[in-house]
Amino acid sequence: MSMINDKEFKKLSNYKNDTCVSIFIPTQRGGKEVLEEKNKKHLHSEWTQVKKELKDNNVSDDVIDKIGNPIQQLIEDRDFWRHQSDGLAIFSSPDFFENYTLPVNFEAYHYISEEFYVKPLVPAMTGDVKYNILSIQLEDVKLYEASKFSIMPVEIDELTPSRLEERVGFDYKEKALQFRTQGEGGDKTQFHGHGGSERDEKTEIKQFFRAVDQGLKEHLNKESLPLVVFCQDYLFPIYQDANTYNHLFEKVIPGNPNDTDMLGIHQKSLEVFQPYLDENRDNKINKYKELSSTENTTSALSDIIPAVYQGKVDTLFIENRAEVWGIYNEDNMKVEFSDNHENGNISLLNLAAKKTVEMGGKVYLVEHEFMPQKKSKMNALLRF
Repeated sequence: MSMINDKEFKKLSNYKNDTCVSIFIPTQRGGKEVLEEKNKKHLHSEWTQVKKELKDNNVSDDVIDKIGNPIQQLIEDRDFWRHQSDGLAIFSSPDFFENYTLPVNFEAYHYISEEFYVKPLVPAMTGDVKYNILSIQLEDVKLYEASKFSIMPVEIDELTPSRLEERVGFDYKEKALQFRTQGEGGDKTQFHGHGGSERDEKTEIKQFFRAVDQGLKEHLNKESLPLVVFCQDYLFPIYQDANTYNHLFEKVIPGNPNDTDMLGIHQKSLEVFQPYLDENRDNKINKYKELSSTENTTSALSDIIPAVYQGKVDTLFIENRAEVWGIYNEDNMKVEFSDNHENGNISLLNLAAKKTVEMGGKVYLVEHEFMPQKKSKMNALLRF
């Protein structure tokens, strides 16, 4: 499993070669589609199309083999296909190969040029809001740092007790805590066990959660990121009571963390935290609309791309799944448009997106109906 980071994005963005192939496919995490090897077949189909186009463009068999060999190895790697997320991105040239498993619902797409097509990855590089996920049960504690497009584990073994029995000093298996919910879909929980009252059991859990809270406090306060808790519903009120961290998110990720893997934890966290992640984008869209009659916004591609290169773009909105072909001459800051990808033309949206990131701006891929200025495939909010 590999997720994109800033260093790798820059490596992709700056890479040049006579033949660069970028492939994006949607993937499934599990179920019937995985058993039927749908993901594997999808990549095979996409690579077959790419190989035909390379041959039609008179690319030598030797170069095609160098590009295709690592792709073919992925296709044949059964273990690789057991650990997928929502999308797979592949970047291959005769002397370069990388693949990224991402929680992004890509549409099947491929791009052949002298550069890689990084536009679908750009939102992950635009200062996307980070947050922590605390996966907590009475017998297991894990912490992750995540964003909309990434998740990574954080080592906390030296900071917190790993299970309740370490904190309260009794054999949890011998004195198992049980619970049941009153009524279908109810939210009132009864605790009962072999060695204590309901109050004692809740007190022991709270002591454990307080120890976790105190152990993580210094680490969490370094960046003060939002903390989203993943635990069973009945435990979250107890954790809230034990918590002293000021940025605890008010909604829990409900369920048993043991029922999924790290990518599944990330997916479930997005179901709860997504509105918060979209808040910055929505604020920028509203700001564009407020300033739309001023010189601080533009929807003219011929103006946007030179502005990007001059570092004038604060935020770039690009219509998702759209494309504009052409060439940009940096010397005279002139954009030439074309109807197709032939004769050296490149994706101008890809160019603008990666350059905006390089210059420190933000980029959002936006569905057509949410574009601030729908008549254009790219809108820019300029720096004051």
